[in-house]
Amino acid sequence: MDFNQQIVEAFRANGGEVTEPVRFGKGLVLVHVPRKDGSVRIAPLAAIQDDGVRYVVGSAGGSPRNPAWVYGLRRAEEVDIEVPGEPVVTVRVKVEELAGEERDAMWARFKEFSSGFAAYERTAEGRAFPIFRLIG
Repeated sequence: MDFNQQIVEAFRANGGEVTEPVRFGKGLVLVHVPRKDGSVRIAPLAAIQDDGVRYVVGSAGGSPRNPAWVYGLRRAEEVDIEVPGEPVVTVRVKVEELAGEERDAMWARFKEFSSGFAAYERTAEGRAFPIFRLIG
C-alpha cells in the first residue's frame, strides 16, 4: 500500500486524526481532485483553517515541480473534501488560488504551522508553492 493510501485509510478510520504513518493530528483534509480523464484522485493535504475556510499548499515535499493535483484544482471551480469529525464529513467547496501578497502571507502561516514547509524552500529551486482557498 502506498504512503498516501495509508494516510487516507488512517484519516477515515480515526475521525480525521492521523498519527501513523506520520503524526498529522487533525490538520489534514482529503481533497477529491478531478483528473482530465474524468476520474478523481484523493490527495491527503495539510490544511490551515480560518472561520470555516481551509487553505492547502502544493509543496510536493519541496520538489521543484508542482504536484499533479495542483493542475486539477486549477481546472476545478468546486471539489469535495473530507474533513475531520465523528464521522468524517464530505463537504463541497469552491476553489480559489491565492496570488501576490495574500499568497505570501498564507505561505508564512504554513511555515509557522510546520517547520517542514520552511525546509522545502531549500530544495524547490525557487518554485513558489501554489496555495488554494477551499470555501464551503
